Amino acid sequence: MAEANKRNIPIKLGDFSVIDTEFSNIRERFDSEMRKMEEEMAKFRHELMNREANFFESTSSTTNSALPSRIPKQQNLVSDISSPLIQDEGDSKVLKLRFDVSQYAPEEIVVKTVDQKLLVHAKHEEKSDTKSVYREYNREFLLPKGVNPESIRSSLSKDGVLTVDAPLPALTAGETLIPIAHK
Repeated sequence: MAEANKRNIPIKLGDFSVIDTEFSNIRERFDSEMRKMEEEMAKFRHELMNREANFFESTSSTTNSALPSRIPKQQNLVSDISSPLIQDEGDSKVLKLRFDVSQYAPEEIVVKTVDQKLLVHAKHEEKSDTKSVYREYNREFLLPKGVNPESIRSSLSKDGVLTVDAPLPALTAGETLIPIAHK
């Protein structure tokens, strides 16, 4: 592993609680997600019924030209990224990762990138005459292509939740015309 591709990410300590800020409107977010799921299921049922009707209509004339019309158009998945890890911040999208490191002191936590991987490591050792405690926490996350390691930020809440924000590159979801070579 080349040393040039490693970068430590500083952890900003904050006097805030992730529980207070993130879970205050959990019911509204849950209801919103349920409405989206119900709309998707209704859309799916409608498409399924249409395909079933089209299938039975086209079976009476079994020609090969009918097959491509039943193949669904490919959806543009690039512009419709839907993940609980990706959030909108203004006109851009941010990958937001959270890690529970409440059992570790801030100085025991290290966040860094190595190539396209985000590494979170925490280690706690405690020794006395009567007991010995050793805890270690390791998480590895493959970052999406194009994420700039210099733009990654992390913060640690007072309740021990480490939040890592990685701004995502702008996605170009335009139409590209592919020329056809004629022989």
